[in-house]
Amino acid sequence: MGAAIADGKALASSIEKEVSRGVADLMDSGISPRLAVVIVGEDPASRVYVRNKQRACERCGIKSTLIEMPESSTQEEVIATVEGLNADPSVHGILVQSPIPGDVNELEVASVISPLKDVDGFHPANLGRLVQGDFSGLLPCTPAGVVRMLEHSGVQLTGAKAAVLGRSRIVGMPMSLMLAGKGVDATVTIVHSRTQDAESICKESDIIIAAIGRPHTIKPDWVKSGAYVVDVGISRMDDGELAGDVDPQVADVAGWITPVPGGVGPVTIAMLMENTLTAARNS
Repeated sequence: MGAAIADGKALASSIEKEVSRGVADLMDSGISPRLAVVIVGEDPASRVYVRNKQRACERCGIKSTLIEMPESSTQEEVIATVEGLNADPSVHGILVQSPIPGDVNELEVASVISPLKDVDGFHPANLGRLVQGDFSGLLPCTPAGVVRMLEHSGVQLTGAKAAVLGRSRIVGMPMSLMLAGKGVDATVTIVHSRTQDAESICKESDIIIAAIGRPHTIKPDWVKSGAYVVDVGISRMDDGELAGDVDPQVADVAGWITPVPGGVGPVTIAMLMENTLTAARNS
């Protein structure tokens, strides 16, 4: 018997409907939530991601503003654009689409966004709250979405052994903090490029979260029977097909697994909508 396949689109739709109700309530009180998205250059994948976010805004009743900047934009110009949005009271959420081309330092840009408008959850102040065990603010969207998916799956998180593959500031590190935090209480092992015997760590884990960006790295013999497997990675193969970090045959071993596409991605965007609503409420 194969794994149950998580339906990220259905969960995302449920979250977006809840956000829509919150947006309608805010608009009744005279506040129109608005998300400003800054995109630098013409990267096709970035354009697709931005378009998906704009469509989600439309579904939720959130106004969206797209600021398009040329690929030649300097760090100073990008920061000046962000500072202008910080000062605009009609803008509640700010997102600078990654990657930013050229020599622009993305960490510097993230640190300039107002923590109150940082709907990606990447500002040092918002990431720092996770270290303190405070999960009440604007959370990084992908880790927050993964936790929501796991909670929705019915898995027992308290005391579960969880392997997080990857240690990026976007997914791996905040994911580990959120899983280990009070209220979730999993026992977390971070697996990275220097980890010895990653396979055996995964094999002992009740939950595996793969966020390394290397297609089909997690093989069936890495996974114990009945494990919950979350595939955050997404890569485009030579034939144009999208692939996750997890080998499709893992579905024969796992108890529950997220697909690529249609798994974590839609829920990540739904969490962005939720963050935008939260930012508007707190404005």
